[in-house]
Amino acid sequence: MKSFDSALEVFSAGTNPSGQVHPMAIKVMNEIGIDLSKQHPKDVTRFLDKGFDYVVTVCDHARETCPVFIGKVGHRLHIGFEDPVKATGTENKVIAVFRRVRDEIERDFRKLYDQKLKG
Repeated sequence: MKSFDSALEVFSAGTNPSGQVHPMAIKVMNEIGIDLSKQHPKDVTRFLDKGFDYVVTVCDHARETCPVFIGKVGHRLHIGFEDPVKATGTENKVIAVFRRVRDEIERDFRKLYDQKLKG
């Protein structure tokens, strides 16, 4: 979403983050000009007391296990995607899943931005 509008303040966190950003996520995002190499996974608990206009869960597990935000939340949405980390098969098949999910995220968040956030 930050790539749609630099005025947006965007945070990303998980309910069970790994120790590092998945190398294939870094690779497929680099393909579209977004550098994740200096990013690190964050636990959602660090944001629970913050206020947000939107809190969006993106996988069914997070939707079911996301803790309650005690800060003011204007809208809570779920936009579900397959977890590409769970993809199996050859490297080409796995990276194809990462690319597909990346593109689905861009498409669905662009729709959210255009319909709800665009000034």
